[in-house]
Amino acid sequence: MISVDIFKADEGKEYKLPIVDAGISAGFPSPADDHLEHSIDLNREFIKNKDATFFGRVKGDSMKNAGIHDGDLLIIDKSIEPINGKIAVCFIDGEFIVKRLKIEKDVIWLMAENENYKPIKVTGDNDFIIWGIVTSVVKNM
Repeated sequence: MISVDIFKADEGKEYKLPIVDAGISAGFPSPADDHLEHSIDLNREFIKNKDATFFGRVKGDSMKNAGIHDGDLLIIDKSIEPINGKIAVCFIDGEFIVKRLKIEKDVIWLMAENENYKPIKVTGDNDFIIWGIVTSVVKNM
């Protein structure tokens, strides 16, 4: 099972950092410092609805095939409609988890992105809410 620790987004400050606006080549080196003319505010870039945005730290490997790994930081927006195929943070039976939604006519499935984990069928016996939709993943390299 993969779990998520949840944190509120703090937009009290601007976090403007230099950005290479001309693009970064993955091939031959280029003098990138010549292009550090602009800055980017990470809050403005990643947080579209500050009152509904939270961060979550991933624990586990059930979403590895979706590019979500242990220790990654999720940006979660509670204002986005949960639709089939979206990756969501859900609260089920007292635990926050992250899974891909599979919404059928009469049932919701929480799908792992790792063949070692079985889908979770949400039933009336579960204490369950779709808490928010993952909009971005921040990774340490």
